[in-house]
Amino acid sequence: MIDLIDVRKVYARRGAEPVIALDGINLTIPSGDIHGIVGESGAGKSTLIRCLTALERPTEGRILVDGDDLTRLSPRELRNARRRIGMVFQGGNLLDSRTAAQNIALPLQIGPEVRRNRSDVHGRVSELLRVVGLEGRASSYPSQLSGGQRQRVGIARALADNPSVLLCDEPTSALDSETTDQILDLLKSVRASFGVTVLVITHEMGVVRRICDSVTLLERGKIAATGAVSDVVADTASALSRRIVPKPYMDPDASRGSAIVDIAFTSSPGEPTGSRVLGLAAEFGADIATGSFETIGSTQVARLALTVDPAHAQRIARSFAAAGVNAEVRA
Repeated sequence: MIDLIDVRKVYARRGAEPVIALDGINLTIPSGDIHGIVGESGAGKSTLIRCLTALERPTEGRILVDGDDLTRLSPRELRNARRRIGMVFQGGNLLDSRTAAQNIALPLQIGPEVRRNRSDVHGRVSELLRVVGLEGRASSYPSQLSGGQRQRVGIARALADNPSVLLCDEPTSALDSETTDQILDLLKSVRASFGVTVLVITHEMGVVRRICDSVTLLERGKIAATGAVSDVVADTASALSRRIVPKPYMDPDASRGSAIVDIAFTSSPGEPTGSRVLGLAAEFGADIATGSFETIGSTQVARLALTVDPAHAQRIARSFAAAGVNAEVRA
């Protein structure tokens, strides 16, 4: 579990106003969750990662990983605590002079407290090569691997010391769509197999939709929104919902003379929510112009754009809201 309590990070600047990179961050990520952190450049994502890995100390606040406050540990205790945190970098960030197996073994071979025999290291590396699907590439150097294979090595290296937390900094931003899907599936498999808590820093909303249980939006160092992904995307009025599942595009010519009411709802397999909402649309005199359906975990999320008589748009939106369906009139 990760707990951030009133975390604040301020950078002093000579002759200028200080930069507030993180401002009152309070966030709990339960054990075993996959949590996404999203936001524009400068929102504080990189600073958050550096604080979570204890590469920087927050100016104020506490950071707890599995109950240990990283801000209050001695240097030796902090070195040991860091071993419970695996880091996956953009593009793998491998050492070019070491083979895939040697890169994976590196966390098992460094640090004054490390005392492992060669057979144990070899066994762990072989196990992780199987986990990430690279059994035959142990002796390959990074230059001989594809981008996706390098990222697989990076994930295996992050898992080498049996961490309880896996921090992933833009793990798919340099990959094509097919390879991205493969890496995201691997991260889900790793979570299921090892029970790790996964924190993913990303600007790709497809990553959030595909693997995240929950998500947090950072803006100017503050939490602008946070929650379960299925709950967030069902709130059509929220900025984060629009980022994760954008409103359906409407051809202006197709909607000329009509008002557009955007609705969003969630359902689980076997629930008749969709049929109920379609029935409401017919009852309220709304036509479905376009829409999208996404499956996020076990939850189905729908966003529909309805065309209605402009004179009745606000009333129809209120009627949907009264029936428990998020709705708003598009400006």
